[in-house]
Amino acid sequence: MSSPYLNSAGAMSNLHITEIKAFVPSKDFALSKQFYIDMGFTMASEGGGVAYFHFGGVSFLLQDYCTEGFAENFMMHILVDDVEAWWRHIEDSGVVKKYAVKIWPLETQSWGMRDFCLTDPSGVLWRIGQNVD
Repeated sequence: MSSPYLNSAGAMSNLHITEIKAFVPSKDFALSKQFYIDMGFTMASEGGGVAYFHFGGVSFLLQDYCTEGFAENFMMHILVDDVEAWWRHIEDSGVVKKYAVKIWPLETQSWGMRDFCLTDPSGVLWRIGQNVD
């Protein structure tokens, strides 16, 4: 839904946002690209050290760049309708074993969410969760 407002000149402006994407760091660009493809994301484009990934209506930009300690302190969150299905999808994809990444068990959080965490090959933490309240 767009949000019109009056700008300083008194004219109507439309501040509708169509998308927001994070630049996710990668230590090994080729390895990380394949990880996300194996996880089920579509790589829609690549160029200039950036790959555009999406899954349905959500997306992110994987960058061929990572400074020391950055990836291990970077977190992404995906809110889903069925976290159990996502848990099975990740397990069935084989990415945990193939890429030697870490996955945490499903857990119901005190803040009303059931979720699990997964690291990518660079150490980026992905929290995948579903609201339960």
